[in-house]
Amino acid sequence: MKITRHPENPIVVPGGFEWRKVTVFNPAVIIDNGKFYMIERTAGSLTPCKNYLGLLESEDGVHFTHVKDEPIVTPDMLGFPYGSVQDPRIVKIDDTFYLNYALRPCAMSYYPTGRGVPERSIPEYPDGWGEQEGHWLTRSSILASKNLIDWEFVADTTPLEINDRDNILFPEKINGKFVLLRRPEEYVGEAYGTEKAAMWITYSDDLIHWEEPKLLAKAENMTWESRKIGGSTPPVRTDRGWLVLYHGVDDEVVYRVGAMLLDLENPEKVIARTKNFIMEPETYYEKFGYQIPNVIFPTGNVVKDGLLYIYYGVTDTAIALATVPVEELVDYILNEPQA
Repeated sequence: MKITRHPENPIVVPGGFEWRKVTVFNPAVIIDNGKFYMIERTAGSLTPCKNYLGLLESEDGVHFTHVKDEPIVTPDMLGFPYGSVQDPRIVKIDDTFYLNYALRPCAMSYYPTGRGVPERSIPEYPDGWGEQEGHWLTRSSILASKNLIDWEFVADTTPLEINDRDNILFPEKINGKFVLLRRPEEYVGEAYGTEKAAMWITYSDDLIHWEEPKLLAKAENMTWESRKIGGSTPPVRTDRGWLVLYHGVDDEVVYRVGAMLLDLENPEKVIARTKNFIMEPETYYEKFGYQIPNVIFPTGNVVKDGLLYIYYGVTDTAIALATVPVEELVDYILNEPQA
C-alpha cells in the first residue's frame, strides 16, 4: 500500500506561543467552505504537561497559520484548571461542528526516556486537586460550535470512573442515530470478549444519552497490535463502506496504522480489515521526538479531489501529513495481498 508522506513534513511544529512551545500533535482537521481548519493539541511544558487546543487554517492543507494567538479550548474553560485536554476529532453534522476530546482532570509530568513510554510523576496541586483517583483518569466528551472558535459543552460520552479515549463521532447520523467509536481501557476480560483494550461502538438519539457500547474490533494481528488498538480518524463515507483508520500498538510500544471498512447502514459490521499495517514509523520525525519514540498517530482526515489527507501526530512532538487516493486504499482493504 503506497501512502505518500508530504516532503515538507513535519508540517506543523512547536513554538510561536507560550502555550505551544514544547509540543503540538494529534490534530483534528476539517474542510469547510473550501478551507482546511486544524485544531492542534499543544503543550507549553512537559512538567506538568497541561494540554490546550489551538486553531489553524490553510488554503492548501499543508501550510497552516493560526486563526488566534490564544487557545480556543483550555482545561480551565472546562472547569479543570490543572487538567489536560487532548486528542481532538472533529465532524460537521448539519450546521454544527462537533469536537470529541479526551480530558484528564489533573495533568501529569512526563520525562522522556527515549526507550518507549516516558516516565511520569504526579505533581502536587492545591485545593484538593489530584487527591482523588478519578483526577488521573481520562474521560471523553463532546463540544459543539457554529464557528470553530466558540465552543459549548454538550456531554460526557464515557463513564467518569474509567479511562476511555479515542471517542470519535461518525460525520452523519445512521438510521436516525448519532454513532460513536470508543476505546474503554477497563473493558477487558472474559465478560467483555477481549483480552486487550479494543474498539467499541455506541449510539445516541441526542448526543447526551448513549446506549451500552458493543465490541466492534479487537486485536487480531499480534505482530503489530498486541498491546491495544483504538480508533484514529473520523470515518469517511465511501460507496463501499465507512473507511476507518485505526492505530495498533505492539509490545515495544510502537504505534502503527491499520484500516477497516464498516457497513454503511450497519456500522457494527466489519466488511474488511487490513491484516498488515498500512503505515509504520519510518522517518526521523516519526522515530525520534520529545516524548514517545516510534509513534504515528492519525487523528484527522479529509477528502479533497479523491485524495485522502491523513494528519497524524509524530512522537507526541509535531504534526505530519500523508496522502493516498481513497479508492486505492479501499481497494487495498478489500483485496489485501496475503503473505
